[in-house]
Amino acid sequence: MPYNSNRVQRISEEVTREIATLLRDVKDPRVSRTMLSVVRCEVTNDMRWCKVYLSALGEYDPKELRQGLKSCSGYLRRELARRVQLRYTPELVFVMDESIAHGAHIAAVLNTLDIPADEPEEEAHEQQD
Repeated sequence: MPYNSNRVQRISEEVTREIATLLRDVKDPRVSRTMLSVVRCEVTNDMRWCKVYLSALGEYDPKELRQGLKSCSGYLRRELARRVQLRYTPELVFVMDESIAHGAHIAAVLNTLDIPADEPEEEAHEQQD
């Protein structure tokens, strides 16, 4: 079967939506106490593996969160198989994406800078004359 990028992309988007919904129902406290958002999912061409990129807000222990995600991956995969009809349900691999936290940090740093406001152009021309 030839490679079909539109199909893989559609499946990746569907998996992203379903994983985001399923993460709300996880009972593991290592996962449920952290506010997680699914940034994106990348399903391989053979539909055997799926990288799930997650972003976590707030304080959390990365090691505990990784263990919690690993322990609930079977539940997530089983529920994903029920909701998305595929020949093979992909094995889930969780990757922490720090881009949202990094962007929030940059915004906070920019807000703390003491940069004077620019002078209006009319006043600048009057001062030069």
